[in-house]
Amino acid sequence: MTDTARTPSEPGEEAAGAATAPREATYAPGAGVSPAGFGPRRRRLRWLRWAALATAVLVLAAGGVGWAAYTKLNGNITKDTGAAAELARYEEERPTPLVHDAQNILLIGSDSRSGRDNRKYGRDLGTQRSDTTILLHLAADRQSATAVSLPRDLMVDIPSCRRPDGSRTRAQFAQFNWAFEFGGTACTIRTVEKLTDIRIDHHMVVDFAGFKDMVDAVDGVRVCLKEPVDDRAAKVRLPAGPQTLDGEQALGYVRARKSIGNGSDTDRMDRQQEFLAALVNKVRSNDVLLNPVKLYPVLDAATSSLTTDPGLASLRGLYELVRGVRDIPTERVQFLTVPRRSYTYDANRDELVEPAADELFTRLRKDEPVRVTRDAAAAAYERTAAKAYEDDSEETYDEGESAYEDGASDEAAEDSGGDDGSSGSYDDESDEKPDDPSHTPSPAPTFRGNTADRTSCE
Repeated sequence: MTDTARTPSEPGEEAAGAATAPREATYAPGAGVSPAGFGPRRRRLRWLRWAALATAVLVLAAGGVGWAAYTKLNGNITKDTGAAAELARYEEERPTPLVHDAQNILLIGSDSRSGRDNRKYGRDLGTQRSDTTILLHLAADRQSATAVSLPRDLMVDIPSCRRPDGSRTRAQFAQFNWAFEFGGTACTIRTVEKLTDIRIDHHMVVDFAGFKDMVDAVDGVRVCLKEPVDDRAAKVRLPAGPQTLDGEQALGYVRARKSIGNGSDTDRMDRQQEFLAALVNKVRSNDVLLNPVKLYPVLDAATSSLTTDPGLASLRGLYELVRGVRDIPTERVQFLTVPRRSYTYDANRDELVEPAADELFTRLRKDEPVRVTRDAAAAAYERTAAKAYEDDSEETYDEGESAYEDGASDEAAEDSGGDDGSSGSYDDESDEKPDDPSHTPSPAPTFRGNTADRTSCE
């Protein structure tokens, strides 16, 4: 039987086959190439396909890990809706912001003993007070940040506040940290706004455990101790000299009071400010911010320890806040304590030094520059301003009392005026009083404090 499969029966068929040859050749090695060229090319194409698939898998995996991390960190933050609702009830009495884009954030360190990690610092009596309270002012241009410590023992007017059980406290003059015990964050914010006339835009609350976790997440914070620390109440014992404190040691160090320095709360606040400056420097260092392995634990610790207002209770909210302050030079991140002195009627309590405190609050409210220094200039300013303020008050009181004692009456005062009935003690061409503060030049406002670029190890 003749095999006709390979032989065209008609001449046209051969021509047709020849015509299709070039099309078939497009799938074959070109001229001068061995048929063995199929193998490397196929392997190369197969490798590229696998590489593309692997890349796609890695991208999806990275996206999944990123989303999982975002979801976890976002879920760590506790939203304080109760305080927001309570503050909304008193919106009419709250101060009006004066400068657009400036922000004031109240940072509260709670001394709560509730929870497994906080119990060892004392019994949980069902109450908590603000162990540390800091008013953080962020300038509208985000070129400076000023953190003002408010003493826990400062005597202030606390408004009537709503207790957790729904009952209300009476308005009273008491020490500042009672506000947090009475009515939590909302009561503290209302007390601060009443004291300073500054609108609080956001708040954050952190407890003992959260503070420790933050310090441990950055592998400790370095401080320099001028003297040994041995404080049983704060559960800390440290030698003098440079030390890198872990979370537990750091908590004891910033809480210790009577065993370090002069034993005052003011001295403790100075120590807290120096430690926070060192912590800021550590977090902002490239070793942390540019290292994802180190940055994630910091974010995890920070978010896990925070209770915030709804506006900050998300990674997006916190990111917007951090983005605005990350470029502030450390020398313009300032820490200070509101001008204070021992309360007149109780040396264990504090009162504001006026007019220095009012000058500070006014500058923050108007978003004006605040200058701090560690030398004696700040103390001198406070003393001079306070003396002028007290002398002016006493002089006004003495003049009034003298007139009363001399038997001067309203009729006599009217007789001493001009023909038009105006008082002779006023300038006819001016409506300003002789004791108007604008006539008395005041020293440049310089407050005692520290900046983040200067630590206790200098």
